[in-house]
Amino acid sequence: MESIDIVGIGNALVDQEFEVTDQFLLQHQIEKGMMTLIEDSEQERLIAELAKRGELKKQSGGGSAANSLVGFAQFGGKAFYCCKVADDQAGKFYCEDLENIGITTNTGSQKHEGKTGRCLVMVTPDAERTMRTYLGITADLSIAELDEDAIARAEYLYIEGYLVTSPVAREAIARAKEVARANGTKIAMTCSDPAMVKYFGDGIQEILAGGVDVMFCNQEEARILTGTDDVQEALQQLQRHAKLVAITLGKDGALLGDGVRQVAVPGVPVKAVDTNGAGDMFAGAMMYGLTRDYSLAACGLLASHAAATVVANFGPRLTLDQQQQLLIKLQHEPEFN
Repeated sequence: MESIDIVGIGNALVDQEFEVTDQFLLQHQIEKGMMTLIEDSEQERLIAELAKRGELKKQSGGGSAANSLVGFAQFGGKAFYCCKVADDQAGKFYCEDLENIGITTNTGSQKHEGKTGRCLVMVTPDAERTMRTYLGITADLSIAELDEDAIARAEYLYIEGYLVTSPVAREAIARAKEVARANGTKIAMTCSDPAMVKYFGDGIQEILAGGVDVMFCNQEEARILTGTDDVQEALQQLQRHAKLVAITLGKDGALLGDGVRQVAVPGVPVKAVDTNGAGDMFAGAMMYGLTRDYSLAACGLLASHAAATVVANFGPRLTLDQQQQLLIKLQHEPEFN
């Protein structure tokens, strides 16, 4: 039976990206830099307003974990995604989009009524992304969508923090962790967004309960979780819950710690045009390094360069060629030898 590097569990959302101004966000009372859940009718009204102001810049199958798995798969990893889509045009687009990249999904037999989720990503001139998400049918992701055999066979289970908004999804997370631990599958998680830590902190703590092997968060998420602005202190506190912690610091790189050593990963200077997906790509690239037994420094270097390349482009993804060229380039760095 074919081996699997990572099984991800997360929301299935079709991402649509638009360029907007800060004035647009103020006019529509949209909190900048945050992900907010909205109803379908509100999202449709917002789409109509955005359509008046500019073209759709990019559309792709998204969701935090899915974005990470796309990066992971295009580096060469074997990924499987547990999600929930509707039997509609968006759902078909979503499944085909991931499968064309080489990600296996559990959606082949899904014929659910309803609407596939959609995320509107609004990018301001400073490259900050603000999201308005209608979860649609992915809000009902449950234990039924888990492929327990795949989880048992995988090296890692990767859990998306956005799932903590749903009680049934939290049940699915608990079951997925149970299967993983019973079969020696390591557990990785990402906080996904400061809003998840701020408003659904109990759910994040549920994911961390019993400890995880790898944890990804950004500096703001780490601050909310630990109550400190000192990133070194935050890292030490978070290591009580995770064997390996990665705190991303935006343009300043990242700080990694595994309980034995810390690695300060330098930032990569680029002209940022869109920060959407930077953290997801960082996690996907670092997970690729971990599954290939890269050193901690090499994992961080690959992740930092991949994330920097993403923010220099529109959308949360790189092309396969961009990622492969990045691997070739970094093979000559001392950290890889």
